[in-house]
Amino acid sequence: MMNIDEIQVAEETLNSAVPKGPIHEKWDQHRFEMKLVSPANRRKFTIIVVGSGLAGASAAASLGEMGYNVHCFFYQDSARRAHSVAAQGGINAAKNYRNDGDSIFRLFYDTVKGGDYRSREANVYRLAQVSNAIIDQCVAQGVPFAREYGGLLANRSFGGAQVSRTFYARGQTGQQLLLGAYQALQRQAHAGTVKLYPRTEMLDLIIINGRAQGIVTRNMVTGELKTYLGDAVVLATGGYGNAYFLSTNAKGSNATAIWRAYKRGAYFANPCFVQIHPTCIPPSGEHQSKLTLMSESLRNDGRIWVPRRAGDTRPPNEIPEEERYYYLEEKYPSFGNLVPRDVASRNAKAVVDAGHGVGELRNGVYLDFKDAIQRLGKEVIKDRYGNLFDMYTSITGEDPYETPMRIYPAVHYTMGGLWVDYNLMSNIPGLFVIGEANFSDHGANRLGASALMQGLADGYFILPYTLANYLAQAGPGDAEMSHSAVKDAQLFVQDKIDKLLSVNGKRSVLHFHRELGKVLWDFVGMARNDEGLRHALKRIPEIRAEFWEDVRVPGSAADLNQSLELAGRVADFLELGELLALDALYRTESCGAHFREESQTEEGEALRDDENFSFVSAWEFTGDDQTPRLHKEPLVFEYVKLSQRSYK
Repeated sequence: MMNIDEIQVAEETLNSAVPKGPIHEKWDQHRFEMKLVSPANRRKFTIIVVGSGLAGASAAASLGEMGYNVHCFFYQDSARRAHSVAAQGGINAAKNYRNDGDSIFRLFYDTVKGGDYRSREANVYRLAQVSNAIIDQCVAQGVPFAREYGGLLANRSFGGAQVSRTFYARGQTGQQLLLGAYQALQRQAHAGTVKLYPRTEMLDLIIINGRAQGIVTRNMVTGELKTYLGDAVVLATGGYGNAYFLSTNAKGSNATAIWRAYKRGAYFANPCFVQIHPTCIPPSGEHQSKLTLMSESLRNDGRIWVPRRAGDTRPPNEIPEEERYYYLEEKYPSFGNLVPRDVASRNAKAVVDAGHGVGELRNGVYLDFKDAIQRLGKEVIKDRYGNLFDMYTSITGEDPYETPMRIYPAVHYTMGGLWVDYNLMSNIPGLFVIGEANFSDHGANRLGASALMQGLADGYFILPYTLANYLAQAGPGDAEMSHSAVKDAQLFVQDKIDKLLSVNGKRSVLHFHRELGKVLWDFVGMARNDEGLRHALKRIPEIRAEFWEDVRVPGSAADLNQSLELAGRVADFLELGELLALDALYRTESCGAHFREESQTEEGEALRDDENFSFVSAWEFTGDDQTPRLHKEPLVFEYVKLSQRSYK
């Protein structure tokens, strides 16, 4: 059991490897100063990429195009089924097509502010810099972005910004962007520079002579365990939101790759920064297995409200205008319904907790398109959001053209992840982490449409430079299958599988996952406090002990066994959940999505403690059931001055 009183804080601060110089020159100067691998030498290097979403597919395709020998692993049957397809609303870039005052600096400013000043300035500025190139790249690939009547790419607004900078393809932007990266990946697979390994799951990281040089995998169809060695490993495996059981993530999304890397020595940064998305379809019952996201883009034209009178059970269309509480518009006149996600989510929770919830279970708020339909016409709304409306109708049986949608916040994205420096390399040399799997550029709260931007920026435009810089200096790896580290990792994986199958208890894996999720949602969810977090830190180890005493995993390891797959992932969630709660207890300030009830303004907004918590928390594994060691990376804000966030 982890104990906050036993936390050891490392004396040395983490080196972020941020280049010197003015922020707008750092990346260009760094690119020039980095070492290169010549085209003729690239085929001598083998790169292992784990994950085929936007970050993984773009990285593998780019590295293959450059001539490296790439192995790309993913657990889906096709790379195009990665969870990135689920992203709906859009991708940000600072092209200023609307001529409404956008710029690279404004995108940088909005992202730092939106993350509540808990991100690394240099990384965020670089993200804004390369954002425009992402759009050009995707258009060249044929991604069908929406266009204005004259043919120019269209933009719409998103939460946390007062300009329109979000490029979109109706409500399926993630799918279209992934298809662009997928076709680039398939081109390299056909050319022979990338080898694809579908239905293959990474179960351990191999470190030889201090550098990451391989992985142990399980073929999910045959059950075969196999080891692959290379000169560097890239993890692009997404976030850990499914630790909460109910989330908007695909059921297969998991944290096993980054968690096993953490247990091999990679630092895990800011695990308590978990984003709750404000526009999800509310749960309909106790036995629901996942939640469905309604795109944040709907907040452009939909108005959010609840009945002013608590306990009002009238149908929404029978509640007159003067009895409707448009709480975001009243509290935040400058941004209205387009406040950032953390602000919108906390306010939805507040009105539901106060008895104003709507729907049969009183667990939602309304997202109403009546005014937009009257103003613009049904066909315009249908053109913008038609597929989202159809999806909502098929799930709820309600017609959002006629009656307001019901929405409520749900776990969606994780800003925490493995710690990386400016070069996207973890503290383990040769282990690079990109996309949602790293602790990202989003600080304590991600602005809408920035996940796709970060994933593609990392894969297309950053990793190809920084990985080459590492390889040029480190040279080819010296890994051999006979090395003791390889055998240790293989033995660890086999032992864990054998242990899961041998318990032969009475309760299902889902039972324990649901138990963990309820503890995390109730005590480490939208609002956290000292008492609740201490309860979570006591209860999670109890659930974990019960899991290893009474879980039932049917079948064998020698063939397709989805119960075994899930059991391994939930076992990791049961450990990760405890670290998440410990990080939340240690950080006694409120910032972004991390809201400590003890730290709020008189108006109920998040109150940061910059004097004591302006740093990245990076946790080092010290042993099973041991309290991890804390490493800190100080955050300095030279270009976006620290201030209390306000969207009023």
